[in-house]
Amino acid sequence: MKWIRYDIKTKNHASDIITAELADLGITSVEVTDNRLPEREVLGGYVVDIQPENYKSELGDSAVISFYLSEDDENKRELLEQVSKKLEELKIYTDIGDAVITTSETEDLDWINNWKKYWHSFMINDLIIKPTWENEDDIKKHLHMSDDESLQKYKILNMDPGTAFGTGSHETTSLVISIIQELIKPGMKILDIGCGSGILSIVSLLYGAGTVKGVDLDDAAIVASEENIKVNRLEDRDCVFYNGNIIEDKEFIALCGNDNDLVYANILPEVLVPLSENIHKNVKIGGYIIYSGILEYKAAEVSDAINANGHFKITEIREEGEWRAIVAIRIM
Repeated sequence: MKWIRYDIKTKNHASDIITAELADLGITSVEVTDNRLPEREVLGGYVVDIQPENYKSELGDSAVISFYLSEDDENKRELLEQVSKKLEELKIYTDIGDAVITTSETEDLDWINNWKKYWHSFMINDLIIKPTWENEDDIKKHLHMSDDESLQKYKILNMDPGTAFGTGSHETTSLVISIIQELIKPGMKILDIGCGSGILSIVSLLYGAGTVKGVDLDDAAIVASEENIKVNRLEDRDCVFYNGNIIEDKEFIALCGNDNDLVYANILPEVLVPLSENIHKNVKIGGYIIYSGILEYKAAEVSDAINANGHFKITEIREEGEWRAIVAIRIM
């Protein structure tokens, strides 16, 4: 099969914003080429990118975002028009450069497996997230640990995301994980909305959750989540995944329970805003909601939607780069 490659040259700081907007249009398989180095180092328990002061890149402060569409895709023209429109809208809010779309042709590729060589173990506080194909020696190598250092003091999450989004390495997911680590208590009831690969559900179980329900509209996400539960040997825990619409389906809203202690929704503002209208029906008084997947310039819109619900008080807006996560407690 022939594929057409589309490149968007933009500014380095805008790559996350543009990839998020592409995902909103259904374009989730993208490549980002920028001036950041792949080497990683552990500093104070965190895995961070290290870029020497004298490092030079021919890209400068630019980045190139690439995505692929089949030559036979009947909706190609309409989708490209939507991408162009979205880029023009973004220029109103931030400097993304010219962001002109250019094209080139490529052969069929192994999309599912090629990315694996670029994804390695990383750490979020005392949690190590590792791909299933890496062993203990690989973990220590990529986290710059000594050979005799023990991994027993860490919680280890095995991840094989397959075709579903969510490895934990993106800011939107790592933000939620850091908040879960602070808020979760043994025995809590959890609702994971837009479960994707099931990573947040698995994190919840590793940190002592009593019951977990994960929901998603995508069948592939349900399959991936169930498989990742097995990979982490958590089949005996009280964790189930459902395919359904928690925004519009009243029966499904009821199925998800009204006494959850923590509710996560790492999606997009276009979903978070309508979700906020009835989200109190799934959280007990004193329970929390954690919203993520929010770009900086959309944080106010999502905050307004939470406040309009009338049942919540926002307790924190956590930042990481261009991304925001909002934490709110149900007060009535």
